[in-house]
Amino acid sequence: MIELKSPSEVDAMAVAGTFVAQAIDAVIAAAEVGVDLRDLELIVRGMIADRGAESCYWDYSPDFGRGPFRNTVCLSVNDAVLHGLPHAYELRDGDLLSVDLAVSVDGWVADSARSVVVGTARAEDLAMIEATRVALEAGIATARPGNRLGDVSAAMGAELRARGYRVNDEFGGHGIGRTMHESPSVPNDGRRRRGIPLKPGMTLALEPWVVATTDRVVFDDDGWTVRSADGSRGAHSEHTIAVTDGDARVLTAL
Repeated sequence: MIELKSPSEVDAMAVAGTFVAQAIDAVIAAAEVGVDLRDLELIVRGMIADRGAESCYWDYSPDFGRGPFRNTVCLSVNDAVLHGLPHAYELRDGDLLSVDLAVSVDGWVADSARSVVVGTARAEDLAMIEATRVALEAGIATARPGNRLGDVSAAMGAELRARGYRVNDEFGGHGIGRTMHESPSVPNDGRRRRGIPLKPGMTLALEPWVVATTDRVVFDDDGWTVRSADGSRGAHSEHTIAVTDGDARVLTAL
């Protein structure tokens, strides 16, 4: 069942969204050559504690994971693109870092992700990050009444494929609200005019991601970190949005 949120509930989600955006900014600002991923995790833990918020990741135990997740942020480096566990790794010049964060503030959740290059950037990495950003913008622009969920998925997939990337359909976006994952699921590719009609009050996390030269992924031994099957790098962009009577409202933008 899809729960439609009232305007005041969407406002409450936007409060959480602002916090998530600020926390991701803080992580990215601190992500310099030589910084340990565990120190970035501690930044998020401290911000969550200071805000009196709640991590949506801590103790999270989905079917695809191995045991409870015991961190507050996903930090994925280079060929890791999703669900990366913060671990003993010092960032190096040219690393491609994806930061994914979901937090509950006063009972309402927001979820967002950004990818950046640490230090010296490769042109192909910047192009891949830009592809996910443009795909996300296309999905947001399509998320309005009169369209269907398949239109949103198709818009994102079309942008990614137009730039030469293959689209993986194992992991995608989702509904969001009181909990991190609600109905419906939002694939990163789809068919136009298919799926449920979009209505004001729907709140969705859209998250296009790609890896450079494949759509196949594998899991690390930790049971969480998702990597490209061929070792190529990946990028990830995500916003939490609300469908309104007109343009979608982005809840995780500063």
